[in-house]
Amino acid sequence: MLLSLISLNDDEIAIVTNAVRQWCCEKKRDIDSVEGRRAITIAVDLIQMNTEHDKLFAELSKQLDHQ
Repeated sequence: MLLSLISLNDDEIAIVTNAVRQWCCEKKRDIDSVEGRRAITIAVDLIQMNTEHDKLFAELSKQLDHQ
């Protein structure tokens, strides 16, 4: 999971972690839980697919709500 962050630059890592923390907080999930790790993986994938940074949280929430 954390290995996937290596491919990102510092700004992208901050964007991913902020979005995942926000999602975990809203859903009352621990970032180290299965759901939190899945959120990190999806957020990294979204960033790598060039999702607009300001839309990452919304897209992350949308994808996780459909799982």
